[in-house]
Amino acid sequence: MTLDGLIEAYLNHLRVERALSPRTLEAYGRDLNKLAGFAEAAGIDRAEALDLGTVSGWLGQLAKDGLGARSAARHLSAVRGLMKFLLREGALTSDPTELSARPRFGRRLPRTLSEADVQRLLEAPDTTTVRGLRDRAMLSVAYAAGLRVSEIVGLTAGDVDLKRGIVSAFGKGGKRRLVPLGQLTLDHVQAYLTGRDCGGERARGHKVVPAVLFPSPRGGALTRQGFWKIVGSYARGIGLRGRVYPHQLRHSFATHLLTGGADLRSVQTMLGHASIATTEIYTHVSGDHVRNAHRRSHPRA
Repeated sequence: MTLDGLIEAYLNHLRVERALSPRTLEAYGRDLNKLAGFAEAAGIDRAEALDLGTVSGWLGQLAKDGLGARSAARHLSAVRGLMKFLLREGALTSDPTELSARPRFGRRLPRTLSEADVQRLLEAPDTTTVRGLRDRAMLSVAYAAGLRVSEIVGLTAGDVDLKRGIVSAFGKGGKRRLVPLGQLTLDHVQAYLTGRDCGGERARGHKVVPAVLFPSPRGGALTRQGFWKIVGSYARGIGLRGRVYPHQLRHSFATHLLTGGADLRSVQTMLGHASIATTEIYTHVSGDHVRNAHRRSHPRA
């Protein structure tokens, strides 16, 4: 079987056996097809002809093309998964990536917004309109619960329990987690729902999908790109410098919790991180707060 055929078989395996999401499968396919294209240019169309030199040359080409170390590491991880699959299937007798060095990269600290900037962002929408009420509620939930973009746009009407004060987020790996919401955020959601039901989209004849908590103007689910545009538009409108993107609300959520005294395990649970090592990066972001507290409080600071 050709290399392209084996890649397709591997993607089918991931789709059926591991039930990966379409978006993840698409990313795997892009990364693996880059290797296939590089191999084809080198006259290689079968997996058994791949060797360490080919893989190293491919990684070098990715670097020349301007791919960052993190992205290159992700590409290599995808290829290693393919090679393990081919070994199990008997299509290979050795792994050409076994001795490949993983691209090295420094730990990139997440960019956050100050508490004051978050407050300004949440106050930016025009709440005399249903769309403004929606946007304020959406931004408020994103920050108050530290949700990912996909989790925000995927929320249904039943995912926010106004009585119990929690949101149920459907996160990575198909796992759900419950995150508490503050009263102000609950008030924002209630105001939006009241406005939507009493005089909003239905009154103007727009089709609304009841299951979608934050629908697009046409009534369907809001896209990830749509939420990016909403956040960027409000950020520019209040004069925030630099590019502001939705994930910064998640980063700010975690950082503000830690600077406020929350313990790392609780933050890990609320973020839905599988490993606490992922959450620990926020301790570096909040380091200035810790140092300032030390200077104020320690007798020999």
